[in-house]
Amino acid sequence: MNAESPAAPPSPGRTGSAPGRTGTVDLGAGSAVLAFDVGGTDMKAALIDAGGTILGLERIRTPQDGDRTADLVVDAVVRSSARFRAAHPEIEPRAIGLLVPGHVDDEAGIGVFSENLSWHDYPFRDRVAAAVGLPVSFSHDVRGAGEAEHRLGAAAPFRDVVVMAIGTGIAGAIFIGGVLYAGGGMAGEMGHSRVADGPECACGGRGCLEAVASAAAIARRYTGRTGTPVAGSKEVLERAQAGDADAQFIWESALDALALDLSHTVALLAPEAIVIGGGLSQAGPALFEPLAERLDALLTFQRRPLLLPASIGEDAGVIGAALRARDLVDTLTPVEQQPRAGLEVSA
Repeated sequence: MNAESPAAPPSPGRTGSAPGRTGTVDLGAGSAVLAFDVGGTDMKAALIDAGGTILGLERIRTPQDGDRTADLVVDAVVRSSARFRAAHPEIEPRAIGLLVPGHVDDEAGIGVFSENLSWHDYPFRDRVAAAVGLPVSFSHDVRGAGEAEHRLGAAAPFRDVVVMAIGTGIAGAIFIGGVLYAGGGMAGEMGHSRVADGPECACGGRGCLEAVASAAAIARRYTGRTGTPVAGSKEVLERAQAGDADAQFIWESALDALALDLSHTVALLAPEAIVIGGGLSQAGPALFEPLAERLDALLTFQRRPLLLPASIGEDAGVIGAALRARDLVDTLTPVEQQPRAGLEVSA
């Protein structure tokens, strides 16, 4: 679950392919599809057969080159698709699921804007469909991962639920009455709600939740306050638990900001549960217990939702992309499902 990008960078190039299922998640029977989850540092790709088995899972570095980044991402999708098809010629994928970070217009198939990956109004869906010759389901990375959690993971028991990712960025997938609410592609940008007159955010605003309480911001703020570089938010938490007063201030102020933002979410949506994933969720009780206490202190008559850790793990995005691709196939006519000629690209 990305929220712009994962905390730990992969090694360059392809970093592995694994046959069989991922973890204990069972996608069930459906169309064979290709699935891609693009993050700010790496992208994951998978081929899923009609029985729901993940026949291969690749993790490759997200190519970045300023204004050319979006074109390079499309090229990476094309090449990965060619590799999967060459390795499994017996499998005929019927569609592609593609998730990207940033601001996304799902219906138009456009990546509107990404602070970290430098694209603006890029027609991902049409470019990938033309290049690979398959219909493409296109969406935001956190909404896609949220769908996986809602169908197969910790959010599955709830109809009104928010799935929140806290990593390099912060975003959420909102489900109302069991239906994903995208708000024209702008819903769930929880990281850009104002919680304080704090540091400047990459979006140009000041005091955004993402600039105070994301995993990346926690590490950055600690280094800015002390001059001591840290490996990430995990190290800040470890220092706080060891009695470092500066680390305690940074960690507790992040919890305060998260609780304030969640109190607004509760007031607006009254969800039954808020499921939290991403790198910061790995803090476990050190995150969830004080966050629940702070939220209780902020709420008056409102019901506090359950605060739960996401259960699918780091492959939620690619699984969500696969589920969305299968959904797309189910809406197509037999003629629309026929593969079209794509670009001839070597693996």
